[in-house]
Amino acid sequence: MGPRFWPVASGIDDPDYGEFPLKAFLGLEIEDGEPGQAEAWLDVGDDHMNPNGVVHGGVVFTLADTAMGRATMSILDEGQFCASIEVSVRFLRAVPAGRLRARVQVLHAGRRIVHLDGRVFVDGEEKPVAAVSGSFAVLGG
Repeated sequence: MGPRFWPVASGIDDPDYGEFPLKAFLGLEIEDGEPGQAEAWLDVGDDHMNPNGVVHGGVVFTLADTAMGRATMSILDEGQFCASIEVSVRFLRAVPAGRLRARVQVLHAGRRIVHLDGRVFVDGEEKPVAAVSGSFAVLGG
């Protein structure tokens, strides 16, 4: 049987969530909403910046991908897990600082592929900094 990913854990080695060192490395936090929804966030620090003084695009991608994985896991049966097939990030504006938050939701859940959509915001601002979409494979079970 594959890894088990629920409930969401705060540490990098929680037995119910699995090992996720990247979460600790980047300072990510993850929270479930209703089934099929999730949020992931991080407080932007110097380690998240590119040489131009704004958040590196890979950080935004990773935040969105992590939230999508969590939203997908929230609708799967025990013994199933997921993996990214494709994730698209449309960057709308640069992020110089703040708390970056990805909010995502499942658009359609098929038997083997889950499609998602979402936005990435800086807390306290209405306009998104990125629009995201993705497809995840359902594995196991």
